[in-house]
Amino acid sequence: MNRDRRKAPISTKREDEAVSPIEHEYKQLEPLTWSPEVYLAFKVLISARLCAAVWSNISDCDETYNYWEPTHYLMYGSGMQTWEYSPLYAIRSYAYLWIYALPGLVYDNLLQNQRMLVFYFMRCVIGFVEAGCEIYFYRAIRRKFGDHVAKLYVLLSTFSAGMFISSTAFLPSSFAMKMLMVSYAAWWKQNLFLAVFATALSVFVGWPFAGALGIPIAIDIVFYRREIQQFVRHGILSVMIILPIVMAIDTFYFGKSTIAALNIVAYNVFSEHGPNLYGTEPLSFYLKNGVINFNYAFPMALAALPLLLLTKLYKVPTERLQALPLLGMYIWFAIFFSQPHKEERFLFPVYPLINLNAVVTFDLIQRWAHRLFFKGGASSIKHHLEINEKWWLIPLMLSCFLGMSRSILLYKGYHAPITTGMELGRLANPESLNRPPVPSQPVHLCVGKEWYRFPNSFFLPDHWELHFIKSEFRGQLPKPFEKGKFATRRIPTDMNDANKEEVSRYFPLSKCNYLIDSETVVVSSREPNFTKHPDFRVVHSTMFLDTANSPIYSRLVYIPLVFETKSSFIKYNILENVKLPIVYKNNGKE
Repeated sequence: MNRDRRKAPISTKREDEAVSPIEHEYKQLEPLTWSPEVYLAFKVLISARLCAAVWSNISDCDETYNYWEPTHYLMYGSGMQTWEYSPLYAIRSYAYLWIYALPGLVYDNLLQNQRMLVFYFMRCVIGFVEAGCEIYFYRAIRRKFGDHVAKLYVLLSTFSAGMFISSTAFLPSSFAMKMLMVSYAAWWKQNLFLAVFATALSVFVGWPFAGALGIPIAIDIVFYRREIQQFVRHGILSVMIILPIVMAIDTFYFGKSTIAALNIVAYNVFSEHGPNLYGTEPLSFYLKNGVINFNYAFPMALAALPLLLLTKLYKVPTERLQALPLLGMYIWFAIFFSQPHKEERFLFPVYPLINLNAVVTFDLIQRWAHRLFFKGGASSIKHHLEINEKWWLIPLMLSCFLGMSRSILLYKGYHAPITTGMELGRLANPESLNRPPVPSQPVHLCVGKEWYRFPNSFFLPDHWELHFIKSEFRGQLPKPFEKGKFATRRIPTDMNDANKEEVSRYFPLSKCNYLIDSETVVVSSREPNFTKHPDFRVVHSTMFLDTANSPIYSRLVYIPLVFETKSSFIKYNILENVKLPIVYKNNGKE
């Protein structure tokens, strides 16, 4: 594209954009800049999200035991149950599980019935949904903020470590992130019903606290547009569509009328226990996580609104940039930064807004640079976007490089639990046999201190069962779902909502056929070094990054050769009980 064309005002509209008179005036002020067409942007985003589906880790045990395990139960009749799914508390919704369990069942029945492959297919479905929501968000950004901001957003989001972690996570907060992109995009594209509907879907199907992200939409509709009746109608209609379906599913599984969204709010806000039982963290926890997952884009995101107000104060042209679309991130931070109990996943819903606010700050910095250094005099440049070719790519590409480097490190350093899970299938089905041998009794796979890193039951071979042995963890562990019809309606025994240890969960070590354990330096009576146990031998080992004994630079980003030579690693093992050989009904021969 030559310089004369780039300076020309925009005189045509894209087919996917309806431009209002005010926006047309903005278009006259903004030179034509290149941004990826929708199909190209979608190919870039879907590639990144499918990479995350294959290579990202399960970074939170809540994802395993509160979502993958009950989903495995719905699909195959076995899995671990947490107290949240007890009908006595009912703070998790089965409706959310079926969003991804349904395509998983279709794949299992029509194409491939290997459960580990079903797991990865479901992850790819999550990634595809993510890319679809994000491309809709991108189109809206291109309309609301212009080509330049949209282009920067796609580039930053594609390589963001935060998006790599969150985009394919099977968590309500990840679902809330997807619905945020849909609701905000619909808002910016003037589809107010969809904006309200997506927010309501996030509340009742995903995470009820995500309703706070609808505040900017409500402010715009109620106070700026003064369309209160329309807002109320959209809200009532959305609830009437969503709530009966969600209630019907949860009522069927819990055996009583249930609105899980209300139950989780009641537990977190009004119960005597609340989430603080599971640990508290200082404010720095979120600040550190933000910098780790977004590098210097995170402080840039924090600066977006103050810098925008300062820019308007000094009458630097801001054209399309407005304060209200940036407000959602700050509302979310105000709520969750003030809570004692902090989890990385709690910030997932605003990860797209972090990227958006960061590129808005970048655009504002360009405007200030144009104002201070390029406006007036012999080197006068009429518009800030004309300095793009001079400098915009280098700092943004550095952030992208750091994000990609962080994602690579997460895979190389912390993928051992999933790699180990994949190895279980080889142990159960030796390549030397023509068909999988069938054990005469269930094979008992045990985990101790590594219970929270176990990926999920989709990695368990047929006829294998997961059990827990004692470790230094003294809280409540999950237990297997009961068998039989309407088992989810029965109140499980030995469960509490106070995170108190239930000793009935523990399985005798002597009855474990296999054991997954990490070979750490620190040992105790409950967490010995099992490689020295006379009854067990190592049958598989892989390396796991030892964060406590590795330098900070080698555990934040991946630096080739430096990571391999300067980092400290521990062995992540599968051990076999030599005194408890597995007896098979057949020998695997035809």
